[in-house]
Amino acid sequence: MNPTPPSPTPVRRRAVRGLAVTGTGALLVVAAALPASAHVHAVPDATAAGGYSVVTVRVPNETDTASTVRLVLTLPQDTPLTSVSLRPVPGWTAQVTEDPLPEPVTSAGATVTRAPHTVTWTAAAGAGIAPGQFQEFALDVGPLPAAGTRVLLPTVQTYSDGEVVSWTQPQAPGAPEPEHPAPAFTTTAAVADDDAPAPATTAAAAPAATPAASGGDSSDGLARGLGAAGLVLGVVALALALRGRARRP
Repeated sequence: MNPTPPSPTPVRRRAVRGLAVTGTGALLVVAAALPASAHVHAVPDATAAGGYSVVTVRVPNETDTASTVRLVLTLPQDTPLTSVSLRPVPGWTAQVTEDPLPEPVTSAGATVTRAPHTVTWTAAAGAGIAPGQFQEFALDVGPLPAAGTRVLLPTVQTYSDGEVVSWTQPQAPGAPEPEHPAPAFTTTAAVADDDAPAPATTAAAAPAATPAASGGDSSDGLARGLGAAGLVLGVVALALALRGRARRP
């Protein structure tokens, strides 16, 4: 007859219950993060005002039955990016469309009345973003607007079955993320020109050269003195040797 196993102690029951709650919480956190990770994102490699940035737009496929075959990204018009160039994507064609601005703006000291407005990527047959895959589309844009500007890049994603998903909803600061947030990033303070000289560093380095040169001269003089002394001793030793030989019968 098998003995009846002991019932869990209160401490063991609390530990098991704690693990179960922790595991459930972790699953909820992961589940909550999954939809956000599938959004269309804009990842800039630089955000300094007045500079240029390579912005990578990451586009996942969120359906199991169709491929993404078209992408239309809208560039800001109130703070226009007057320079836009694209990195080629194999199997896709890209086109930048320029339009008149609603109102003239000043950019880099010049009045601008037209600027790039949309970028359209279209996949060739069989080159779309398949289910379970993602693709990255890179733009080199600039000059970036003033620090603290929220640069919105609304993007419309079209699938091979005709479904259209508009990633165009702006997110207010501190507000919950909308269902289809627009890709965006915020500019930061301008940075100093890397090519500008650094007077403090140059001035500090100059005096340091004097002791080094002085030390080198003294060492060189000491070496020459020792060499001369050695030469004199050698001559004296040779003279003594010759004198000794001359005294022998």
